[in-house]
Amino acid sequence: MTATALHRALTDPGTPPLRPLPPEAAELLLRSNAPARLAAHLRAVHDVAAQLLDWLGQHCPELAVDHGAVLFGAATHDIGKTRHPEELSGPGSRHEPAGRELLIGYGVPPALARFAASHARWDSPDATIEELLVSLADKVWKGRREADLETRIVDRLAAAGGQQRWAAFLALDDVLTGIAEEADARLDFQSRYPVG
Repeated sequence: MTATALHRALTDPGTPPLRPLPPEAAELLLRSNAPARLAAHLRAVHDVAAQLLDWLGQHCPELAVDHGAVLFGAATHDIGKTRHPEELSGPGSRHEPAGRELLIGYGVPPALARFAASHARWDSPDATIEELLVSLADKVWKGRREADLETRIVDRLAAAGGQQRWAAFLALDDVLTGIAEEADARLDFQSRYPVG
């Protein structure tokens, strides 16, 4: 039953349609025997990260971003919850270092495994734009807005695009508002899959 639910969570198109995870991320979830709820969550966050990257490509192509890293990071950021399943339905941060260790154990380069440990630490002074985008996707997928996180991204947009901060803020606010409007559908998609 669990493997069937996990397979459905990885392949169900969803409403609105969610993009499939990168094949290497889906394979890691299968190898880890991830709970279906976790796979559904990662699909939702990955899809939002892809939307943000699509928007950035049109709005601020001058901002250098490793798209592959963002997509992989969004698709695996909570993989440590396979070792700490209690954090699927409750608070906790033990999954963060556990996820990084798990990914490295599977041969994932540390530069990609870092997202599992850093996705909740976006306020670090040395956070990369890729880490900020994974953190943002992990917030806005459910309609949550984080002003300080968004300010950090606005600063990067304004600097890269040579625009006023207020213009970068308005543009980012517009795209995040649109993404947040579909939060209920993503939450519904996630809730269709079992935690255990």
